[in-house]
Amino acid sequence: MDPVIFVRRNTAVEAPPLVPELQLRLATEVTPIWQASEESLARGAVPPPFWAFAWAGGQALARYLLDHPETVAGRTVLDFGSGSGLVALAAAKAGARRVLAAEIDHFAAAAIALNAVLNRLKIAVTTADVLGIVNTDWDIITAGDVCYEREMAEQVTSWLRALAGTGALVLLGDPGRAYLPATGLVKRARYRVPTSRELEDCDSRETVVWQMLPALTARDERL
Repeated sequence: MDPVIFVRRNTAVEAPPLVPELQLRLATEVTPIWQASEESLARGAVPPPFWAFAWAGGQALARYLLDHPETVAGRTVLDFGSGSGLVALAAAKAGARRVLAAEIDHFAAAAIALNAVLNRLKIAVTTADVLGIVNTDWDIITAGDVCYEREMAEQVTSWLRALAGTGALVLLGDPGRAYLPATGLVKRARYRVPTSRELEDCDSRETVVWQMLPALTARDERL
């Protein structure tokens, strides 16, 4: 199925609770879009629709960038595992000079492009796997909700620390996922993010925006 058609058919335009300044194409109910994805997945067409939800880590990161536009204004931003594109869009709205949303899921990439048009913001989208690439052209790297699976979290953490070692500012939004690193993080902000019980089994999650430190200087600075 064409990704753009799938996104349009299975989403509605909504503003995330913590980021009312932006609108996204999101799933209005969890079950229908997962069923639609599973049916298409059985035909080898659609991966799970993580992009169809505004996860807590991404909402916190987006809120932080909009509250602190000086963080990204005039700078280049890579949003890793961009999902719906929420954080990338927030960076663009906050005045980033250039924003690249990296998302290997082609359906997510379609959603990001649609969301950029919806918000009249300009961002670039890539479906290339950037994990492991240490590009010194990126001033800021953002990543929301990437520590929910051990192997992935370890790979991403190692890579993000390498990027921090180049002088880039690395920001991680996390609502207490199981595999968040125990050390080498500095708290930037804390938010209470409204969530869906169908996704998180709670009405809200306390979510922190962390700055990740380079590997060689990493020390436990959690507050």
